[in-house]
Amino acid sequence: MSDNSPTTPPPSLTEVETYGVERIPDADRTATPLDLFRVAFGGANTFSTCVLGAFPILFGLSFWQGLAATILGVVVGALILCPMAVFGPANGTNNAVASSAHLGVHGRVVGSFLSLLTAVAFFSISVWSSGDALVGGAHRLFGMERSTLSYCVAYALFGGLVLAVCVYGFRFMLFVNKIAVTSATVLFLVGAIAFAGDFDPSYAGVFTSSADSATQALFWPSFIGAALIVLSNPVSFGAFLGDWSRYIPADTPRRKVIGAAFLSQLATLLPFVFGLATASIIATKAPKYVDPAAPDFVGGLLAISPSWFFLPVCLLALIGGMSTGTTSLYGTGLDFSSVFPRLSRVQATFLVGALSIAFIFIGRFGFDLVQSISTFATMIITCTTPWMVVMILGFHTRRGWYDPDALQVFNRRQRGGRYWFAHGWNWRGMTAWWVAAVIGVLFTNIPGQFVGPLGDLANGVDISLPLSLAVAAVLFLALLRIFPEPRAAYGPEGARFARTVDAPVPPITGPGAEAADPAPALAGEGR
Repeated sequence: MSDNSPTTPPPSLTEVETYGVERIPDADRTATPLDLFRVAFGGANTFSTCVLGAFPILFGLSFWQGLAATILGVVVGALILCPMAVFGPANGTNNAVASSAHLGVHGRVVGSFLSLLTAVAFFSISVWSSGDALVGGAHRLFGMERSTLSYCVAYALFGGLVLAVCVYGFRFMLFVNKIAVTSATVLFLVGAIAFAGDFDPSYAGVFTSSADSATQALFWPSFIGAALIVLSNPVSFGAFLGDWSRYIPADTPRRKVIGAAFLSQLATLLPFVFGLATASIIATKAPKYVDPAAPDFVGGLLAISPSWFFLPVCLLALIGGMSTGTTSLYGTGLDFSSVFPRLSRVQATFLVGALSIAFIFIGRFGFDLVQSISTFATMIITCTTPWMVVMILGFHTRRGWYDPDALQVFNRRQRGGRYWFAHGWNWRGMTAWWVAAVIGVLFTNIPGQFVGPLGDLANGVDISLPLSLAVAAVLFLALLRIFPEPRAAYGPEGARFARTVDAPVPPITGPGAEAADPAPALAGEGR
């Protein structure tokens, strides 16, 4: 038996990654499903996830109601997310590039746009929460003034540190997350000891039997809204899983890759429940910090913390924020180097990082921070989940078969190939995505923050997510049946759940393309 193991050792941590979104060579695909678990869990086992975990309390739920909403959000989000892990090993590239097969050569920019929004949102959350914790901890430990200048310095330094890790690339990011998974878990467990004496699981929230009818009517909108905030965390990884799983060998069993992604999100119940429990303590002991008009979870956490836990809070903010920030920013810089070919991966990372840091300052000092986070997170869910549905159903209709060379047509500034469809757009996938996303926005209902034009039709309950998921699935499959795709877009086994037609495939032309048609149409009518 021949030895197919790589003959060259892995690059060092301090060697800047040179790969963009081109297919990773088989010899360099040395990551494992465990590595995927570490990166995905490490990116969410953070202080910023605690902030999201506090939202059920901020929405007025009791601890047990908040726990139910949290479990619902994490489990549903993990189920939606985990199939997105298979595209990386299958194609050796990221998920936005893989979406060319279902949205078209040009339509893949939808994935790039969604990843940019997600990266900015969660990079901002990590820097905001970690910066606030560091400044607050320094104030309590050393008496440093909590001024606008101190916050600005903390945000700039922390953002710059995250940016530096992203520039070095995947290996350095994996190293950071290996440390983060263990250290953050230990710090959360230490925190459980620190707050055990003050925690009361009977915290009742505002939806008690004595609440007036107007308050009672807000329970389900608040419960669903809290679950959606939690769900936004696992869904936010949908555009990024391929950035990390592309380093996993193609012959790795899919169940292991999917299982690693699913378990990584279930494990985030640790930081979510920590945030939920501590928020209930804050609501009891320092209620001014959970005032809906001006909530401040970080300030409240520091206010109720024993003095010996100030340093662990700062460490948790630093380590966790590094993990979330790097996993958010790395993939977007990687992808935008292909959208703007004049930029290398490093240059694109600097550009996106600079824009994100600017957004952090604008959002922190110019807007309501909590409202900005919850509204932005919900909008990300509404727009990203239909895209993920199209990708997942597309994977099944293609039986997991893709043409890696045709996926790279956009990145090489070429034209044609199996996924050219109509001038580079697959209007079937595009239509299913934007119709479902628009319907989701129309039915969105975030109490007191954003209500779509049709958001009150379900008695104030936000039904945007199940509605957009159902519309995307039904519409996409219907379009594939009514308007069949070219047979050549599918593999040798043909289509599943879809019809196909014989149609010529335009040859790939442009920089570096061969003169001959590399993708002739395959014979046979659809199934």
